[in-house]
Amino acid sequence: MTVAVETGLWQVDPAASAVTLRHKTFWGLVTVKGTFAAVAGQGEVRPDGTATGTVTLGAASLDTKHAKRDAHLRSADFLDADNHPEITFTVEGAELRDGDTAQVTGRLTVRGISRPQTLTARLVQADADALSLEAEFTVDREQFGLGWNQLGMIRGLTTITTTLRFTHTPS
Repeated sequence: MTVAVETGLWQVDPAASAVTLRHKTFWGLVTVKGTFAAVAGQGEVRPDGTATGTVTLGAASLDTKHAKRDAHLRSADFLDADNHPEITFTVEGAELRDGDTAQVTGRLTVRGISRPQTLTARLVQADADALSLEAEFTVDREQFGLGWNQLGMIRGLTTITTTLRFTHTPS
């Protein structure tokens, strides 16, 4: 599938977008899953077909369906949402390849710590007014100061899955 994406400005549609995480805990026996309720962002597709932009998550909006765990994840032990209310992925470059695949390079910032991040996104829908991208990638939480690990219960990488719907902003 080869898709032409309209140049110009695009806004994240929060109602049609989702960012989730999953991480094995209790020595790999339990998988904790969570969803960020607050998703925002925008991007620009340039005339040459490349794109830049930003996706922002509300750190305090992480919901794992367990109130005590959510409070702990928002605390200074993990996301420190009071001092760092946003998690940001700044897209420095995105280029459509192989029809529906985009190579995305950028910087992920969590707890005020910014690290380079490269991922592959899939363009699952596009027309003149809207487009949807899906991506799955892993993050080493310790690189972002999320090292709390009582009794060695939490190991390995966190998997992030995104479905982002963007709507075209008329010029």
